[in-house]
Amino acid sequence: MTLEKFAMTTDEPTWFTQKRQASFELIDKLPLPKMQRFNFSNWQLTPSTEAIIKTNVPTTCDDYILMDIFDAMTAYPEMIQKYFMNKVIKSDENKLTAYHTAYMNQGIFLYVPENTVVQKPIEIELKQNSNQPFVSHILIVAGENSKFSFIQRTRTEGDAKSVANCVVEVMAMPNSEVRYAAVDEMGENVTSYLSRRAYVDQNAYVDWSIGLMNSGDTVADFDTDLFGEGAHSEIKVVDITSGQQQEGVNTRVTNYGKHSIGNINQRGVIMDRSRLIFNGIGHIIKGASGANAEQQNRVMMMSSKAHGDANPILLIDENDVLAGHAASVGQVDQRQLYYLMSRGIDKKTAQRMVIRGFLGDVLVSIPSKAIREELVQTIERKLADGQTIATNS
Repeated sequence: MTLEKFAMTTDEPTWFTQKRQASFELIDKLPLPKMQRFNFSNWQLTPSTEAIIKTNVPTTCDDYILMDIFDAMTAYPEMIQKYFMNKVIKSDENKLTAYHTAYMNQGIFLYVPENTVVQKPIEIELKQNSNQPFVSHILIVAGENSKFSFIQRTRTEGDAKSVANCVVEVMAMPNSEVRYAAVDEMGENVTSYLSRRAYVDQNAYVDWSIGLMNSGDTVADFDTDLFGEGAHSEIKVVDITSGQQQEGVNTRVTNYGKHSIGNINQRGVIMDRSRLIFNGIGHIIKGASGANAEQQNRVMMMSSKAHGDANPILLIDENDVLAGHAASVGQVDQRQLYYLMSRGIDKKTAQRMVIRGFLGDVLVSIPSKAIREELVQTIERKLADGQTIATNS
């Protein structure tokens, strides 16, 4: 489908069609995102797409606005134009952000006004039809002094070979509090690019809890920019890979504001012949005095044929700061297995118990009980459906 037909299908505003066209012209000129120790240059991540998918969500609510992003372009044009791929993430950052802007075919807009506290979590579920590229955008604007939780579930329907390019932008105004939780379950034949980023203003707080349960190859880019003084973010990532799956995950926090705090906690389990790369990146900019950047990146390998890396990266341009990291890559603790098996537990069950214990440190810190329970169920299902787990194969 041409960009002109896209515009006719969605009745989108002129400014957005022009933004699509400008991004389309940049796709072949821009580089891919940088990923330490992970090469995905030969992946097919930029196919053309032929369908616009309307998202069936409520258009009004007493406390907030949640609606299809194409409808929001008409209802709230100034806000969409101000923030869509313009302030949090730029369209021209790399080849995949340009592709996303040019071919975005589904999206959701959430706006929580200032001084609004939403008691119940705001929940959405996105389903990808594997017969079409899935180019999905979620734009979240948290007004000043607002407070809410947002839960996203994304799943693939069908087993056709396809591509997913999903972007989440969070604009957290001063003193706002956003708790974002997600469970991603893209299909085995889906190659995915996932980008999630927050712009965190003065004394605002953004909590990310992400369960990467995809079955296909994935490159993920999770960024938080702490621009305001006292801005704070916690990022928790749980990941399981199996089969011959390849996954690279960049999780970055950049401290721009004074006394800003950014913590990263990533746990991954690698089975069979799969590969998982965790890059944890903490960057404290010159002038961000009193900032704090801490991270943990830990990977457990359940097979001798699996490959994992946990790469902590600290970039410190200011003296008066706190920063630290921990990283580990290793196989399952044989003493733990021996202890469990000596109590009459079979080896596979014992291995799964060790995995749950390894991931537990991150799981218990996820604020959403619903997401915690769903992640545990998804982890159990992925372990049960995967190939035979072996510490030495």
